[in-house]
Amino acid sequence: MIALVLFPVFLSIDGPPELAPHFPTVMHAVVWRNWPLVPTEVMAKTLGTTPEKVLEVGRSMGLAEPPAVDDERRRRSYSTVIRRNWHLLPNEQIRELLEWDDEKFEFVYREDDFLYVKLGPKPKCERVVWKEPDEKTKAEVEWIRKVVREAFPDGGKEGDEKPFSFIKRLAAKGEGKDPLQDRRLIKWSPRFCYSYFALYGDPLLEEDLDPYPDGYLEKLAASGVNGVWLQGVLSKLAPFPWDAKVSRDHEKRLANLQRLCERAKKYGIGVYLYLNEPRAMPVGFFKDHPDLRGVTEGDHATLCTSQPEVRRWLTSSVATVCARAPDLSGFFTITASENLTNCWSHQKGDECPRCKGRKPAEVIAEVVAEYDRGIKAAGDKQTLIAWDWGWKDQDALPIIERLPKSAFLQSVSEWDLPIERGGVKSVVGEYSLSAVGPGPRALKHWKAAKEAGLKVSAKIQANCTWELSAVPWIPCVEQTALHAVNLRKAGIDAIQLGWTLGGHPSPNLDVVAEIACDPDVTADEAMLRVAERTFGKDNAPTVVRAWKECSKGMREFPYHIGTVYSGPQQMGPANLLYLKPTGRKATMVCYPWDDLNGWRQVYPAERFIEQLNEVAYGFRKGIDELMKIHGNRRLLDEFRIMSASELHLRSAGSQSFFVHVRDWKTANAAEAQRRKRLLHSILELERGTAVGLFLLQNKDSRLGFEATNQYYYLPIDLMEKVVNCEDLLRELAK
Repeated sequence: MIALVLFPVFLSIDGPPELAPHFPTVMHAVVWRNWPLVPTEVMAKTLGTTPEKVLEVGRSMGLAEPPAVDDERRRRSYSTVIRRNWHLLPNEQIRELLEWDDEKFEFVYREDDFLYVKLGPKPKCERVVWKEPDEKTKAEVEWIRKVVREAFPDGGKEGDEKPFSFIKRLAAKGEGKDPLQDRRLIKWSPRFCYSYFALYGDPLLEEDLDPYPDGYLEKLAASGVNGVWLQGVLSKLAPFPWDAKVSRDHEKRLANLQRLCERAKKYGIGVYLYLNEPRAMPVGFFKDHPDLRGVTEGDHATLCTSQPEVRRWLTSSVATVCARAPDLSGFFTITASENLTNCWSHQKGDECPRCKGRKPAEVIAEVVAEYDRGIKAAGDKQTLIAWDWGWKDQDALPIIERLPKSAFLQSVSEWDLPIERGGVKSVVGEYSLSAVGPGPRALKHWKAAKEAGLKVSAKIQANCTWELSAVPWIPCVEQTALHAVNLRKAGIDAIQLGWTLGGHPSPNLDVVAEIACDPDVTADEAMLRVAERTFGKDNAPTVVRAWKECSKGMREFPYHIGTVYSGPQQMGPANLLYLKPTGRKATMVCYPWDDLNGWRQVYPAERFIEQLNEVAYGFRKGIDELMKIHGNRRLLDEFRIMSASELHLRSAGSQSFFVHVRDWKTANAAEAQRRKRLLHSILELERGTAVGLFLLQNKDSRLGFEATNQYYYLPIDLMEKVVNCEDLLRELAK
């Protein structure tokens, strides 16, 4: 009942599900893609067969015996399971693989960091059941087996570095003295980041999947971090007066939140909640509460904040959180865009009978003021950071003027920064390490905030961005160092070190702390200090040169906000290739497909490809520098991360070139042969790139992982890419 009332109707599209032609049936694709993530018994039940039959299918394709899938792997990989089955199975079968009920599945779909946007429309998939393969299918399966065993003689057997192995390393305590504890007090506070591996949707209910274990907090503190954050949904943290079922278990969440705050405090780290409120409710909710309804979008509508009882609920809910978790350090808020919240959050306030007569600045600032009242009602111990994300230019300054004087004003530092890449002029939206801020938008808003008596905070991406998020940090440390020096000059008071991506301790975080510590240190000096501390004095100059080569390459990234969200760089070599256009549009950091136009945005195809190759070349030169020296495990880590970055970016260029030249059938004979030769070369290159990344990921389980997307790919997906390339080579040879 709750699922039907509280959660959205799934969008759907006509047409068959995605099925790579290198699999003879959908059933074979389902078995392959779930082999390392779903227990054989569960897969068998979902497919209506026995575990023995499922094992037979996997073995027939050359796969090694399936790994033991423990409960932690299952719970941490749910979004990976959903994504890899979205185009293969109907939702009820995906739920069966997860062993979830409708309510949990639909809550995650709606609330798990825009999973519903990342997935895109749901294809109309038929239920998949096991069938005895016919002779034609057996022949195709035998071909797959031969390809697999030739490239991976052990069938891709899982070694010691299993998925999520990195969590135990990050959670281990006592890995050395805090290198900053004897330095001057860092001036920017808070300096906060997100967990590298937290579950996003409802982490305070997953007590045994701790988003911030003690050893990890210890390591973050050693990198100069003094704050961490996680999502908060007020209706899950405080009583929801209009439907008590919505706030079920809120007491448990609050108790867990306070315990987390107490533990983090021992390491000098504060906990912050991200608020994006009041969350829109399903339209069915308003049948009993019509006076609360504001703007409608799809099957949800706002709880109108022009209604006094909605504002009172915001205030009382924040006060409840502060009172029950007194060691909570604060909140940061987004009040325009992201989720639909107040009636002007998506600039549609004119559609609300109460808000149409009010200005956006008045409504948005009023929401922030209610948060502030809640904090003060509980004792005024928590910090409030108001983020200008999504504020329209004409509204920003009037909002800033109305903000509570105790609040911080936060801006994305690099937003609106003009850039030129390969002769193409553009403007940075956000999520850029390739461009060094701050830009004009942040400087303008910070100036207004300071004049209004507010403190200011910069949001950056110190470690990685959607330019490349499948590595724990992008080793272009010079970019981060230069940005930090500029922020020091701008006189900021606090810094958010990243969104959900980029919470791994790293040289990038270390260099920000060095620059925040020392008002005189240059970017080069800060990098050298970090390199000496991490890699040894003798190796440090070479490591810094490697970082500079990577940074030089990164500055050539063909940045566009559409490119960072839609491009193939997150999946890298794991993204499949198609000789025939799929017609599918890339979705946000999830499915790149073959949507070259979506990838390249404002860049001509040839220029886009050239720029990606320039970026990869910069990382290649960085790798060449690192290969001149020898060192400890930490140096090997840096080498792997740099190598994985290069493979991702090189593959993005290769895939773009493949799509650009793949239409040979409409060309004349000479041009057709030229294109076929090019395609053959690209497929061979992509095959080798996939094998190379397979070897790296088997040694480092952080590769391919990002907190809210979990694993973009696993080693078995890189094995599939090899099969995909061989299948297309076979097709080209016809």
